[in-house]
Amino acid sequence: MELKTYFFDTYAFHEVISGNPDYEKFSKKIAIVTTKLNLMELYYTLLLKYNLSIADKYYEEFLKYAVETDDDTIKSAMQFKIKNKKMSYADCIGYFVAKKRNARFLTGDEHFRELPNVEFVK
Repeated sequence: MELKTYFFDTYAFHEVISGNPDYEKFSKKIAIVTTKLNLMELYYTLLLKYNLSIADKYYEEFLKYAVETDDDTIKSAMQFKIKNKKMSYADCIGYFVAKKRNARFLTGDEHFRELPNVEFVK
């Protein structure tokens, strides 16, 4: 049985960390991908909300899921961002990494709610 793959954006990681029950099903029997840009956002927001110890813990825990981003993906994502100015750079890149890797883009970010290939969970 092949595991279903999800791209975790920063929003998704925060929901998992905070224990949102709606994200519980995304913590078992799935494959996860993300980018170091999303981990950068996560690290920064965890530093603000908690402390260095917590930020380091989750960065290291999720680092194994980070994948490299190729130049074509970056270019496509930035063309997409021009039309979606309120989205973060990291999320635009992540959205295209998800497409390239046949993964659903997991988020609760309202900017992505109606887009194809998005698993929107609040």
